[in-house]
Amino acid sequence: MNNANSKPFLIVKDYSVSGETFELLHDADLDMLITHPQPSLEKLPSYYESKDYISHTDGNKSLFEKLYQFVKSIALKNKLKLINEQSPKGRILDIGAGVGDFLSVCKNDGWQTVGIEPSEKAKAIAIQKGVSFVNDLASLENNSFDIITMWHVLEHVPNLEEYISELKRLIKANGTIIIAVPNFNSFDANYYGKFWAAYDVPIHFWHFSKTAIAKLFAPQKLKLQKVLPMKFDSFYVSLLSEKYKNGKMNYLKAFWIGWKSNRYGKRNSEYSSHIYILKKE
Repeated sequence: MNNANSKPFLIVKDYSVSGETFELLHDADLDMLITHPQPSLEKLPSYYESKDYISHTDGNKSLFEKLYQFVKSIALKNKLKLINEQSPKGRILDIGAGVGDFLSVCKNDGWQTVGIEPSEKAKAIAIQKGVSFVNDLASLENNSFDIITMWHVLEHVPNLEEYISELKRLIKANGTIIIAVPNFNSFDANYYGKFWAAYDVPIHFWHFSKTAIAKLFAPQKLKLQKVLPMKFDSFYVSLLSEKYKNGKMNYLKAFWIGWKSNRYGKRNSEYSSHIYILKKE
């Protein structure tokens, strides 16, 4: 990744918090977008102070929150099914565990669970659900996890290559790393352009493609084995994108664009978000 060799792609606004604009640079070799400039680690937490950041709450009052929680309950079952397909029940690390719902489901199913979550507010909610946390990856032992998950987290990581190296250190031989990230090559990304909510600058440092994931993880001998769609994401992202573009959530229009995005994904294998299954060689 080298900003000097990257070309301008799009100017995008932070609609959630600051109103500031950022440039997306396209790294042609990786087919990845890079947010520029990227905020300092000291300033970064201020960009998360948004009511739209629903994953850090258990909100269930507004129609949007009720829909989010309903879809989340379905997604949790699908995620549990996915990890059980990858490995016998063992030790799982969820990075960016939020309010702990995924790890709670895993723990109730017999997994040994550990979480990492920088938000103290979200972590406090998760601890009440019985979720255990560590403060950072450095405190964890080598080759100590059967599965590591990052559900819409890798795009938030400042030091990307160093972080991928840590994932390799922590995963057992033949272990599985599951990464879920937005896809800027999707229909909804192209339709909404600078209003696409999943750009989410500047807290999304990186914007991935399938090519980028494969190339970034290959040097660490982490091989991309499978790419799966996250079909609900097209509707959620389209709802927020409608708000950014038109000032309100147009549910019918967002549903239509989300449906079209999934149809496009079915034809072209480019969905709004992807789940990447990587194995340690």
